[in-house]
Amino acid sequence: VQLQVSGGGLVQTGGSLRLACAASARTFSNYCMGWFRQAPEKEREFVAAINWNGATDYAEAVKGRFAISRDNAKKTAYLQMNSLRAEDTAVYYCAAEYNFKTVAPVTPGEYDYWGQGTQVTVSS
Repeated sequence: VQLQVSGGGLVQTGGSLRLACAASARTFSNYCMGWFRQAPEKEREFVAAINWNGATDYAEAVKGRFAISRDNAKKTAYLQMNSLRAEDTAVYYCAAEYNFKTVAPVTPGEYDYWGQGTQVTVSS
């Protein structure tokens, strides 16, 4: 499975960006999709995830500001980021795991496939 990430860039504090993760998986609807981010000199951290039936989970730091979604027909997952803050600056990665769990994985080690990162920079 290949994942192609797009949508990063530079935005001012309070602005919005939408990231997209296009998958090559034949049965995309059977995959859990996750978004992670990694700031310089920090560990990769969980941002959001959506499982095969649409259930979502978010890191506390982004709840109420970010929204994860998926379009199975387009084989694409999205991360809508609103009210961006300087601390959201990081390289963002999408990840995929083939499973039917009721709760989407929230740790990097649980995902089998990763897209390339995209830089998100929030200027204050």
